[in-house]
Amino acid sequence: MKKILVIQNKRIGDVLIASTIAQNMKSVFPDSQIDYLVYDFTVGVIENNPSIDNIIAINEKDLKQFLVMKRLIKRIKKTNYDIIFDPYSKLQSRLICYFSGAKMRIGFQKRGRNPWFKFYTHTVPLLEEKTHISGKAIEDRINMFSSFFRLPENKIDYEPHIFLTDKEKQYNKLDKYDKPAIMLGILGSTPQKSMPYDYIVTIIDHITSCYNVNVLFNYAPNQKDDALSIYEQCQNKDHIIIDIYEDTIRGFITLMNKCELLVGNEGGIVHISKALDKPTFTIFSPYVLKEHWASFEDGKKHTSIHLLEEKPNLFDEFSVEQRRKIEENPSELYQMLTPEMILKKLTPFLDRQLKAYKN
Repeated sequence: MKKILVIQNKRIGDVLIASTIAQNMKSVFPDSQIDYLVYDFTVGVIENNPSIDNIIAINEKDLKQFLVMKRLIKRIKKTNYDIIFDPYSKLQSRLICYFSGAKMRIGFQKRGRNPWFKFYTHTVPLLEEKTHISGKAIEDRINMFSSFFRLPENKIDYEPHIFLTDKEKQYNKLDKYDKPAIMLGILGSTPQKSMPYDYIVTIIDHITSCYNVNVLFNYAPNQKDDALSIYEQCQNKDHIIIDIYEDTIRGFITLMNKCELLVGNEGGIVHISKALDKPTFTIFSPYVLKEHWASFEDGKKHTSIHLLEEKPNLFDEFSVEQRRKIEENPSELYQMLTPEMILKKLTPFLDRQLKAYKN
């Protein structure tokens, strides 16, 4: 029996996307043991995945301590993995790979010169551009697998999946409402990564005025005051369910599973919604490379907006120094992504998905 480890100690979306490696390796080696090394706060997106036998959950801050890292490496080495995939490909994961003793250690090539230290036995270059509807981020991880292990193209699974328990499928907090619910995740992880709040209010007011639906807010627990501030500025509060909120990944998953669709900033909740087979409209941060993270967009079930699509020559107007400042604080660019721009693309999406509920 082969023992396989996937290392992806990063964020929620990255962990979910990299689970495609485990899914496809399980098809190649059905009797293998496949383990997944992740940060503890991301575990919710891979729980109950039948392709993952064991989850090694680690604390992000703890892993920066030398003794914790040393114990983890010792644990990995003791397990005697045959194959390790490292889509994270940073110093921490490279060291784990190198000292693991695994005969096959697969990672991404470093751009430019490769490190002289041979952390990996096999490397894969990042793709120059995407060629599949799954998007470049997923395609890079599939390429990491398919460069060394063969499956017929029609057998390769490009889609991350989330698996709910029977109990989770019975989630009933929305049952008392007689309208379908949609999820809004339009607060970024920080104020600098969010649209201006008056823009958010305009979009919410449009949705609640034009469609006979209820709206839920998703936000980080530390953003509750911001969410309540936005709520207080909205016109149609009777269409907003403010008292239902899940503060864990698994809780959000069970709630999102009962929603019709998601409108939100690009990030983990978008990837979760797609893995639940829910339609999504994604608002991309102006500085994010859309071709990397726009997965399965067909202009119908999944679509999005990016400022550079509306103003393709925008960055030509900025000097190098200005662009650096914008990356540090992108609020200036968010001001340019106006509600009018967003609604021009969002409205056809909602009309299509909520046809039966249009006012």
